[in-house]
Amino acid sequence: MVITFMAFVLRIFHLDRPKGLVFDEIYYVDGARDYLKQGVELAKGAPEFVVHPPVGKWLIAVGIKLFGDHEFGWRIAVAVAGTLTVYLTARIALKIFHENKWATLAALLVTLDGMNLVMSRTALLDIFLILFILLAVNAWLSGRYLSFAIYLGLAMGSKWSALYFVIALLLLELVLNRKLLRTVKVGCISFLTYLATWFGWFASSNGWDRNAKSNPIFSLFFYHKEMLNFHTGLTEKHAYQSNPWSWIVMGRPTSFFYQTPKGCDAKDCSQEVLALGTPLLWWIGLFAILFLIGVNLHNFAMRTVELESIIPFIGILAGYLPWFFFQKRTVFTFYSIAFEPFLILAIVLLAKIAYEYDERFKYLIGFAVILITLNFIYFYPIFTGQITTYQAWYDRMWWSSWI
Repeated sequence: MVITFMAFVLRIFHLDRPKGLVFDEIYYVDGARDYLKQGVELAKGAPEFVVHPPVGKWLIAVGIKLFGDHEFGWRIAVAVAGTLTVYLTARIALKIFHENKWATLAALLVTLDGMNLVMSRTALLDIFLILFILLAVNAWLSGRYLSFAIYLGLAMGSKWSALYFVIALLLLELVLNRKLLRTVKVGCISFLTYLATWFGWFASSNGWDRNAKSNPIFSLFFYHKEMLNFHTGLTEKHAYQSNPWSWIVMGRPTSFFYQTPKGCDAKDCSQEVLALGTPLLWWIGLFAILFLIGVNLHNFAMRTVELESIIPFIGILAGYLPWFFFQKRTVFTFYSIAFEPFLILAIVLLAKIAYEYDERFKYLIGFAVILITLNFIYFYPIFTGQITTYQAWYDRMWWSSWI
């Protein structure tokens, strides 16, 4: 709980920085405002074609309703969601590793990840997706199948890329427990939950394509076909698009905000919010993924399944692998937040097995945590939009592709 509280403080400290809407906040905050007024998104009073489902924008709307239509109100929902990802990653770690020290390590590493911090301080939808996926995994591990199903539906209602997790987790449930009827029930409840997230669209006559067909369900299906066409056909070039091959090493992180303001006691100042995972943490994660693949191949050969290795593997597989099949689509490094908690679990698994092999590895693990902490502190200014000297900003651009 101490680490979770620390994570919350990091997320709300100067949450109103930077000022104004940044990156895709312009779409999601605008959508949240529309939900509060009309229950659907409109553009100049007319139905608006929206390409993401509504759950995340409704949660942003709750923050605006409670705290006001300003930076803190826009971002408080993602800050709470990001804090919960720290707690839930620790809960899942405890259930699959069975020791508090590994749960503590998992929570600490998520807290020290710049990608999670940035996505918890910017009013985008991705942090809600991973929040509901973690809630679903935690419910599944606890045998709470109704909650498992509902959380899967809410994840889909946050962003469509949750579908890969839904498929992977339902297959895992079927393979491990061999209860087809229960798996089908979970899938049906998830689908019905997803439909329910469109309640504002159903309740209004102003939603896009609301009256395209005689039946609102058919209209929603028609609308979803248009959304799918948009997502599969999105090939417009963007300065910060990146290939999934580069995500783990942070080859091309996404700049959400950059300005050259005054106020740093130097001639030239910089202020940036860069969606960059803490580099050392993610580079260790690359080795952890390779190790994880080896562990699961060994388990497969031995015809055994261990939750401590299959859960991180399934999470990384569902959150990462599908993007390799969209080589022409415009994609961004920050999409990797969807599998970040599972990457952390893979790193913890690597540490756990090393420690069980030889307890002297605890010194190496401790040293690595210290280095990751220092790495996080060093990059903290560009995670949170602090005003620094231009030279201090430039010193943190370790690779030219980060600029």
